[in-house]
Amino acid sequence: MIDEHATGSIWHPRHVWVTLGAVAMIFLAATQALAVTTVMPLVSADLGGAELYAVAFAGTLATSVIGMVAVGAWCDRTDPVLPLTTAVALFVAGLLVAGFAPTMQVLVLGRLLQGLGTGGQTVALYVVVARVFPATLHGRVFAAFSAAWVIPSVIGPFLAGVVAEQAHWRWVFLGVAVLTLVAFTVVYLRLHALPLGTAEPSHEPVARRLVLACLVAVGALALSLAGEAGVGAPAVIAGALLVIAVAIRPLLPAGTLTARRGLPSVVLMRALIAGALFGAEIYVPYLLIEDYGFSATTAGLGLTSAALLWAVGADVQGRVGDRLGNARITVVGATLLVVATLTATATAAWHLPPWALISGWALAGAGMGLMYPRLTVLTLAYSTPQNQGFNSSALSISDSVGASATIAVMGLTFVALSATDAAFPAVFAIATTLAVVAVLPGLRMGRAAERTES
Repeated sequence: MIDEHATGSIWHPRHVWVTLGAVAMIFLAATQALAVTTVMPLVSADLGGAELYAVAFAGTLATSVIGMVAVGAWCDRTDPVLPLTTAVALFVAGLLVAGFAPTMQVLVLGRLLQGLGTGGQTVALYVVVARVFPATLHGRVFAAFSAAWVIPSVIGPFLAGVVAEQAHWRWVFLGVAVLTLVAFTVVYLRLHALPLGTAEPSHEPVARRLVLACLVAVGALALSLAGEAGVGAPAVIAGALLVIAVAIRPLLPAGTLTARRGLPSVVLMRALIAGALFGAEIYVPYLLIEDYGFSATTAGLGLTSAALLWAVGADVQGRVGDRLGNARITVVGATLLVVATLTATATAAWHLPPWALISGWALAGAGMGLMYPRLTVLTLAYSTPQNQGFNSSALSISDSVGASATIAVMGLTFVALSATDAAFPAVFAIATTLAVVAVLPGLRMGRAAERTES
């Protein structure tokens, strides 16, 4: 372990290579995720198999849950280097399979492998942060991780289009695979010589958790594909939500679904704000295109301002988060998110000028920038070396499932009301409700970070 009082910056020579490599890995994963959205229509046209278009996205999200649980349990038993190596290997293997895929079926297989790696890589990096950096620097590390999502959100789709046009869509997968190996090598060369194991490894049984993770993955996949069920979509969604609710409980801290004080409330709040933000942002460019005649490129600017303010909010949290306190961050962050979703609701309902939606949605990014990395910091603060993997995977699972479940419910609502003027207002109102409800667990998160750093 690195002495907690030895350094005071994530860019100190003892930390800088881990910081650079880890941020680069987050950056590349974000770039690839956003770029695939741009090139997938080209992929589908080239390879055929249009019926698998949705599965190419949903499958990655579903298998990521399995990767989160497996790597989380592995990290609790040993140091995180080998689990991280395995996750990166799966991620790169998935990219290579997709990049060289001769058919859409093979590409979907690559995306499933990629999901296993993506979920595991995220959890392993959280554990690396917990065991390499002093607790006083966790906020700044996760602020840097948040910032690593900003540039891809601004240039990722455009860059993917350029690569696809000037080279080939396959390089969107293959290029990221090569660069990820470079970034991981930087991290590995620094980590492999550090004693990052735990003196008292966890011996919790893993098989049951993996089975439950598979059930959650199946439920998440069913939710993502529920729209294909036609009139049976409500039944599919209800059944999938039931499966997820039953299977997910042992994968989360006890008391999560009832907002028990401390870590359970941290994990629950993450699910709620992820659902509010990621569910609603799908419909922001959609509304600008549908009702205001924006082009696809111009409509994307509606999300750019939110991405930039997310980075600003994350930086503020990283620098003064402890002074602000968890309750104040909750109130300010949730208020900004509520104002943003209410503005979107009002714009859709009363046909306000488009600048109202664009400027209002920027506030959602500011609020998430304050709250999102803070929840990760608190999760590690509430963790011990024996459960850092479990808690990190729980946070990531709640994030993914909260977003996918909300997107599915919003999609069903939107389709049901598509013949009326209430479709867009309804989905934004759902987001507003989730943002308001998130305040309850947000005020029950406790003060773990302050105790850890005192």
